[in-house]
Amino acid sequence: MRLLSLVLWAIAVAATLAPVLGRRRGAAPRRVLPRDELVKDPVCQTYVVQSRAIRRTMDGEPRYFCSLACAERFAARS
Repeated sequence: MRLLSLVLWAIAVAATLAPVLGRRRGAAPRRVLPRDELVKDPVCQTYVVQSRAIRRTMDGEPRYFCSLACAERFAARS
């Protein structure tokens, strides 16, 4: 029983001190990821993350859509 409480105490102390000690040892700072731009779907007016949007070039200009259905609907109107 005494051994179990000693082990639990050691784990608690280690968990408390780990973030503090990790920073002092010159741990690398967290990388900041570039923010992805939001683009507006011209059909349903939904904002979509550009990297996940459906991209079609129409009239020499890139257009971004939330789904294939919106891209097809836009192409049918043009």
